[in-house]
Amino acid sequence: MARLASEELVRLRQVKAVIALVALTDYAKRDITFVPTKSEGTERWHVAVGASHFELLLNGSKFFDTRAKTGGGGAIDLAIHLYHLSFNDAIGLLRKRSV
Repeated sequence: MARLASEELVRLRQVKAVIALVALTDYAKRDITFVPTKSEGTERWHVAVGASHFELLLNGSKFFDTRAKTGGGGAIDLAIHLYHLSFNDAIGLLRKRSV
């Protein structure tokens, strides 16, 4: 794998979670009935990746998996979480999906 340029790393960490989510998942649907209690910009999404299903809260580049009680920030963390990938494999997937 080609070496990751620092500019690419910064860009992938700043990608809005919803943009990465749509590129990475088989199915993603925003829950329009969700009313955030803490941060006004938060959205709840129901997501499928293969046979795995997730309920994610998204706000900017950050995500939180309500079932696994874990989260992160940026497209790399999201790819790692959804696919159980290594850092390098997550970068490869994001490049392949043109995120």
